[in-house]
Amino acid sequence: MKRIMKYILFGMVLSCLLVLTGCKQNNAYKEQLQDPELFHSAMSNLTDVIVYDIFSPPVASRVYMYPSVAAFSIIQKAYPDKYNSLEGQLTDLNAIPKPNNEDVDFHLASIHAFTVVGKHFIFSEQKVTDFQNETYKKLIDSGLPKKTKKASIEYGEVVAKHILEWAKGDLYNQTRTYPKYTILEDDKYWKPTPPDYMDGIEPHWNKIRTLVLDSANQYVPAPPIEIDLTDGSAFKKQLMEVYRKGQGRDQESKDIASFWDCNPYVSHHRGHAMFATKKITPGGHWIGITKIATKKSNSSFDETVNAYTHVSVALFDGFISCWDEKWRSLVVRPETLINQYIDEQWVPLLQTPPFPEYTSGHSVISRAAAVILTNLYGDDFGFLDTTEMEYGLPARSFNSFYHASEEAAVSRLYGGIHYRMAIDEGVTQGQKVGEFIVQKMQTKK
Repeated sequence: MKRIMKYILFGMVLSCLLVLTGCKQNNAYKEQLQDPELFHSAMSNLTDVIVYDIFSPPVASRVYMYPSVAAFSIIQKAYPDKYNSLEGQLTDLNAIPKPNNEDVDFHLASIHAFTVVGKHFIFSEQKVTDFQNETYKKLIDSGLPKKTKKASIEYGEVVAKHILEWAKGDLYNQTRTYPKYTILEDDKYWKPTPPDYMDGIEPHWNKIRTLVLDSANQYVPAPPIEIDLTDGSAFKKQLMEVYRKGQGRDQESKDIASFWDCNPYVSHHRGHAMFATKKITPGGHWIGITKIATKKSNSSFDETVNAYTHVSVALFDGFISCWDEKWRSLVVRPETLINQYIDEQWVPLLQTPPFPEYTSGHSVISRAAAVILTNLYGDDFGFLDTTEMEYGLPARSFNSFYHASEEAAVSRLYGGIHYRMAIDEGVTQGQKVGEFIVQKMQTKK
């Protein structure tokens, strides 16, 4: 009898252990869904596709922004006491549909909405689909209930559809049909540059709907210095500065220029052969810095989504503001004038991108992003920027986001692709854009 009781007791203990172990395993999905690494991985997947598909800097900012807004819109529903809706804060964005199923997991729904919206704007859809399948399989293996998955994905689809309908009104599709830029002969105007002499990128980007800015021309920079090649003129001095420094005067200058190059398509010519190097865009670099900042701050899932959303909005509006000036002033690139009037053999350290010079896009969007991140994480936020390591460049240390933005700006001089005026005015322009967004876009209660 005692032996029987021992077997019964042993069986009961074993059953309890199995139940407890099973519960722990079956609840593992909850921790995974609330882990900000899940959202980081979704953003990294999107960045990888943007690099692979070779989107221009302004178009890439659009690819980052809409998925981020979709994710935040759902997360706001999960934390209504912590976050304000973006309805009424972003141009033409109407109220996001509410979930009608109590089984919805908002974290999973936000990931699904993010990936669905992101897939709409890229070419290599299978790469995003593969990410979705792998992610959902891991969650199911960790105990995600089928009803939770079904309800969450359905809600994610609803919100994604809402965001995509909103996106249709930004005039992107219409601008695809607008005419190319017609080259003007006067020396002061932008001309296509070596080695590929590509057409100007996005000459109508100022027609794209802004999100927080009142208009594309809300912050028009000071007019560029008059193009004057007379010795001693203000412009000639700036041109000669590029000539002297634009091939990397020393190793530090070269390192800075290369680190912030962020040209999504650099072509290389070897005899009759041509190949290209793909890299992240300037906006993609600051998305990477956002990841570094959120991880260092131990930001929660919702705080991480909030940070990415703020930065992507700043990048989007920053590029519209910058491109409005570029295609208004049409300032010629240094390489064109140096080759024509000073040294026909001179080649800048960085490949000149195919659009007008003034203002510097990296200067504008880097400053705007730095203003956003400083508002979120503080002015004395030091960090190690490892964003470019996967592209073969060593990490660089910065004392603050402003410090990083200043180095990003001056890198364009060291790289030989911008005059000092475009850099300085670009920083000022970006500061204004960032400050306006901080003032007007209030997500936290």
